[in-house]
Amino acid sequence: MPKNNSIKSVLIIGSGPIVIGQACEFDYSGSQAARSLREEGIEVTLINSNPATIMTDKVVADNVYLQPLEPESIIEILKNHQIDAVLPTMGGQTALNLAIKCDEMGIWEDYGVAIIGVDIAAIEITENREAFRNLMEQIGVPMAPQATAKSFLEGKEIAQDFGFPLCIRPSYTLGGSGASIVYDPKEFDGLLERGLQLSPIHEVMIDKALLGWKEYELELLRDANDNVVIICSIENFDPMGIHTGDSITVAPAMTLSDTTFQRMRDMAIMMMRSIGNFAGGCNVQFAVSPDENEDIIAIEINPRVSRSSALASKATGYPIAKIASKLAIGYHLDELSNQITKTTSALFEPTLDYVIVKIPRWNFNKFPGTDRRIGLQMKSVGEVMGIGRSFQEALQKACQSLEINRNGLGADGKELTNQDAILHSLENPSWNRLFHVYDAIKLGIPFKTIFEKTKIDTWFLKQIEDLIKLERRIEKYHLGNIPKELMFEAKQKGYADRQVAHLLRCLESEVHNKRSEMGIKRVFKLVDTCAAEFDAKTPYYYSTFEFENESSVSDRKKVVVLGSGPNRIGQGIEFDYSCVHGVLAAKECGYETIMINCNPETVSTDFDTADKLYFEPVFWEHIYDIIQHEKPEGVIVQLGGQTALKLAEKLERYGIKILGTSFDALDLAEDRGRFSKLLEKNNIPFPKYGVVESAEQAIELSKDLGFPLLVRPSYVLGGQKMKIVINKEELEHHVVDIINEMGSNQILLDHFLGGAIEAEADAICDGKDVYIIGVMQHIEPAGIHSGDSYAVLPPYNLGDFVMQQIEDITKKIAVELKTVGLINIQFAIKDDKVYVIEANPRASRTVPFIAKAYDEPYVNYATKVMLGEKKVKDFNFNPKKEGYAIKIPVFSYEKFPDVKKELGPEMKSTGEAIRFIKNLKDPFFTKIYSERNMHLSK
Repeated sequence: MPKNNSIKSVLIIGSGPIVIGQACEFDYSGSQAARSLREEGIEVTLINSNPATIMTDKVVADNVYLQPLEPESIIEILKNHQIDAVLPTMGGQTALNLAIKCDEMGIWEDYGVAIIGVDIAAIEITENREAFRNLMEQIGVPMAPQATAKSFLEGKEIAQDFGFPLCIRPSYTLGGSGASIVYDPKEFDGLLERGLQLSPIHEVMIDKALLGWKEYELELLRDANDNVVIICSIENFDPMGIHTGDSITVAPAMTLSDTTFQRMRDMAIMMMRSIGNFAGGCNVQFAVSPDENEDIIAIEINPRVSRSSALASKATGYPIAKIASKLAIGYHLDELSNQITKTTSALFEPTLDYVIVKIPRWNFNKFPGTDRRIGLQMKSVGEVMGIGRSFQEALQKACQSLEINRNGLGADGKELTNQDAILHSLENPSWNRLFHVYDAIKLGIPFKTIFEKTKIDTWFLKQIEDLIKLERRIEKYHLGNIPKELMFEAKQKGYADRQVAHLLRCLESEVHNKRSEMGIKRVFKLVDTCAAEFDAKTPYYYSTFEFENESSVSDRKKVVVLGSGPNRIGQGIEFDYSCVHGVLAAKECGYETIMINCNPETVSTDFDTADKLYFEPVFWEHIYDIIQHEKPEGVIVQLGGQTALKLAEKLERYGIKILGTSFDALDLAEDRGRFSKLLEKNNIPFPKYGVVESAEQAIELSKDLGFPLLVRPSYVLGGQKMKIVINKEELEHHVVDIINEMGSNQILLDHFLGGAIEAEADAICDGKDVYIIGVMQHIEPAGIHSGDSYAVLPPYNLGDFVMQQIEDITKKIAVELKTVGLINIQFAIKDDKVYVIEANPRASRTVPFIAKAYDEPYVNYATKVMLGEKKVKDFNFNPKKEGYAIKIPVFSYEKFPDVKKELGPEMKSTGEAIRFIKNLKDPFFTKIYSERNMHLSK
């Protein structure tokens, strides 16, 4: 059946600010859906309150509403536009909950809006755990023994019947909120109480914990004709008991027998058909017993695009959200073409001739004192994906993508050798358990012990053991006599030159030169959905070490845009927004655009955003090899946050052109000594400061600077390890802490301006002229990280005298730093005097916010300046300045219940929302202004 032509206008509901458990993978899905529907000539209206994402940009939808995700906002949209249908499956649990609420209120019915892509009854049955369990019993799909408790007493009775360990899962929550495994009856009461409180309907499901069972996911798509395709099988490296969002996952499934996989497929299709008659995406999770029987038990089914859909889309090259939205408007799978080959049908199931490994990225260091164990409740803030020809290569590449100062899995001198600490880590999984599995095998702890403590399948353990055996063979040689075969094997198994250099006791550059001499070169393979049986038309590549290169180089002028790697606190989706706009602007200027990034959740790694996508770690060796292959005009580093910026020095050293602001200017802004001299020369005030390398020096310097002091390591993002100290004891303790944890040899001490007002300015500069795109005033006093502050655009009570100083200083610094592109400067204002805290000559966290508030494509303009295509005076700036826009920080504290909710110079928020107000009498503004001192910590 072709598409339903009566649908001319669709409303897509987004997922709101980024929180743990619901991140930018839903923005990716929503952006894809919007593009997919617009291809069909359908008008797309979008509602989402998140300003940091490309999803809420004019390039994505016809009408964008940056408004709270509430029924009132929906009613306003329906009054303004003739909407035929709403697609609520692209915005995670938030969008679904809002759609159900509007349905219950009769809003869709009142305005004649059809709900497409999902069946509300299907959602109800999958969220109501008891009804779902009964349905599974009817169709003969086994589940773990479980029961529903609507009261504390019922919960106690169930626990008595089942015995421990148990899982408690609140109904209708996201990212495993409130879920826990209980081993000890003493802990049960408190966790049961918490689960009942967190569930919006005060109900929990208690099930017998299937600890140690293997966990799998299948991603499915179904059309209205009941055709079903399995897009991807995903195996969790971690066993049951760890939330899939916190598990290392592998696709395709590695340790599943074919007969069990067929049974699982049949079960998934039967489950999908039983819950309702809807067309779209679906994710089904299973547990499999770790014995010869391979018994299968269903865990849950999500009849919508899920967190794993973005991963499955990137892993297979099959854009699930894009196809799901076409199915929602009536198409059948056999009527749609495969988006990568363009010749085969979308009914054709993807086949992979490579392996992908996803590793989550955590930020526990932002939440001191929290329980760092991972379990049923998701705690990771982002993820990376590595693609390789083998599990080992994909695993190493994923480790290289994480940006946690590791060069891969091991072989970098950072192993843990304390047996008791390793055994404790294996039993209490945290962010580093993968590395400790490697350390355990290397130390000689028996496989049986490792398996008993982790329940990680022996196949995976043997793969890691094989890497350690390879390292021992390499260590017997030195650079001069290592055999070519051994070097080739190391590269095929994903070892970075840095790791090989560590094993051979030489320099990374020497290994690179040696393997180049040997003819061992990185080649690039296509991600093609069909194991190379058909030609792929979309240039989406990963690297490996073989002989045939599938990435042909054109003779067009090219530009490389470096992405920002995994989402984390301090560097999130706002940099992805900038990267996408950078790519689009470079395309407009006639460049062939090349994107390098490893984050599967985002739009920058969509296969048709840039002209060529290299899904690779943002890691020096990979970037250098791609640049040598493609020979671009230059590289854009100022859009990918600190990740891309950190690579500027290497690019400079290797003679690769940095487009826009030069490396010297970037370094000048980061080097506190040089930057302060520049400020002094220009009579620009800044807080008294000094640089120290030890606690003794810090104490000595504090006598001159005076307390309170702001203490921080140099070259960090998101205020990492930044703290305000008020006496010598605290100063000494924190300096020692930084040196031990970060190995930082340069620590900055600034006199802290207590009670100051904080503000920041973003500007575009072409080296000569400067245009200030926006000045934002923070509501909280100085001392709270800018990412955690409510901020108002334009400022709400800075007088003309202060504003003039801010404008003059911004223009002066931008020109003095020879900025070409974007710059962000942060200020503290005390007694009407403006002090400069820092300058960042790159896209900042606030640029997307200002671009949305003023409805101007500032990153597009800045990129054209970086490329030398335009000067600042060539643009006709016309910001829409009505009322005020407020940036609202959003936290994920419910995932860390034991952490104090105090704020300080280290950033803790995971996302942000935007709120527009007409004037300062707005009750929203008066409320947050009255609470501005509430969470300030020293």
